[in-house]
Amino acid sequence: MKISFYLLSGLILLLMGIMLFILGLYFIMFDYMIMLDWEIVSINSVNIVMTLMFDWMSLMFMSCVLLISSMVVIYSEMYMYADMYKVRFLFMVLLFILSMMFMIISPNLISILLGWDGLGLVSYGLVIYFQNYKSYNAGMLTILTNRIGDVAILLGISLMFNYGSWHYIYYMDMWDSSISWLVILIVLAAFTKSAQIPFSSWLPAAMAAPTPVSALVHSSTLVTAGVYLLIRFNNVFIMYDCSIFVMIGMITMFMSGMGASFEYDLSKIIALSTLSQLGLMVGILFMGYPFLAFFHLLTHAFFKALLFLCAGLIIHIMSDSQDIRHMGGMFKYIPYTSSCFCISNLSLCGLPFMSGFYSKDLMLESITFTHFNFYVYMIYYLSVGLTSMYTMRMMYYCMFYNMNMYTCQNYYETTYMYMPMMFLSIMSVVFGSILSWLIFPFPNMLMMSLLMKLMALVFIIMGLYLGYELNTMIYNCPMYTYMMYTLTGFLGNMWYMPRISTYIIYSYGMNLSMNLNKMMDMGWGEHLVSNTMYLYNNMMSTYITMYQNNSIKYFMMTFIVLFIIFLL
Repeated sequence: MKISFYLLSGLILLLMGIMLFILGLYFIMFDYMIMLDWEIVSINSVNIVMTLMFDWMSLMFMSCVLLISSMVVIYSEMYMYADMYKVRFLFMVLLFILSMMFMIISPNLISILLGWDGLGLVSYGLVIYFQNYKSYNAGMLTILTNRIGDVAILLGISLMFNYGSWHYIYYMDMWDSSISWLVILIVLAAFTKSAQIPFSSWLPAAMAAPTPVSALVHSSTLVTAGVYLLIRFNNVFIMYDCSIFVMIGMITMFMSGMGASFEYDLSKIIALSTLSQLGLMVGILFMGYPFLAFFHLLTHAFFKALLFLCAGLIIHIMSDSQDIRHMGGMFKYIPYTSSCFCISNLSLCGLPFMSGFYSKDLMLESITFTHFNFYVYMIYYLSVGLTSMYTMRMMYYCMFYNMNMYTCQNYYETTYMYMPMMFLSIMSVVFGSILSWLIFPFPNMLMMSLLMKLMALVFIIMGLYLGYELNTMIYNCPMYTYMMYTLTGFLGNMWYMPRISTYIIYSYGMNLSMNLNKMMDMGWGEHLVSNTMYLYNNMMSTYITMYQNNSIKYFMMTFIVLFIIFLL
């Protein structure tokens, strides 16, 4: 019996994920934690030790990463079926997962850097997998932005030379001036990896990678690494005023919600929705609710992976067109995928009793009890409404809109594609309620009035209605806001952040380097030092050539010059 590498890898990852989930539940039940010291080499008094930390948080997160990865790898069996280098692709995806595992189980900044840098490097290889200029540009933007975070962690490592150990868990309750610098460096690293403002532009650009990679990157690996690091460091933030970081998370969430409402590229809409959820997690984390952020991290991973897998199949059968205006009436041709797509979208909106509802509702209600002002409170609720708005818009265009498709399309759903979708659909419905009972030691008791309690639901329903209204516009009756081209251009282009990250930086740098090249390298120095002998010989050879051509003018000039010299 011949079994493919993809299926074998997927089944192994699935089994490992289930085992780690059961182990994580055991660790939660007994409030247990294990630290393993693996001594790699010991020469005289020098020990190189790799430390691994297993507690309920790392085990639960690893199990989620492995479960999602197994589904993505099985899905890739059909998605990458016709690709010439599909085995290479599989090894890169497995390396990506391995790097994430290293990052999750490390209590040490050095070993975190190993996983952190591994994620950045392998993600670059995966983003440029389809070799064209768009992919190369996106890959370069991705890796250069992530390098800022890598440098921040390297500086953090050098700062921890003062402490005697690189194990950050030993210094979680230490508050002095040096630890505040470490906090700033860790936050910078996390913000670059989790694409918060002003480092947001690489996240939609990274969509140049194959869709299974996007499903992994946006659900449980690359972008969540930054949030996970902040959750691990959460004890250090207790004594600091983090309102500026709350604001950055809040602005990121609002900006990406507005951007997705004006976007027509299916992959970019989903990428911006990831950015919105990351902003929500970062904001709630700095408000002092790290476990809520972790809870949302896990629930979000499943429905976002499902959303990407559905989008991947839709793009695949649409002859690789990602424009939602070219779609419509999909539910008639791919019913399984369409139903999974709708389930994941409703879970993303936070519709009651779906997976996303349990974490989102708890977060919004917890914000009500913080000391932050009404402005912050309203921006969070508006961002949740915006999520519903662009989700409804995307569903309407893809599933129910006019038939805008090409005539020759090949519609198919294979077992290897819809089985992972079915598993993730079940998780998108039930996983939120399961986790809410399992990971919290006791249920949260929040006393609110009826109006406050229904506030989240009101905004979700209002967002769904506005999203529907946004689509039912006809050509002779356009929306007034669409006529404000400057405003819609600004909001739809992520507040011009991709341009700031690319053109503005390299245009000035390029002009400066060209001017310096002309003035210094190719300027007077080059002219006087390097070209003197050449120019002198060139001039003399010109004169000699003229003499050899018996030019009467030159003979006459020479005679006059010599005559004047002799007279003097």
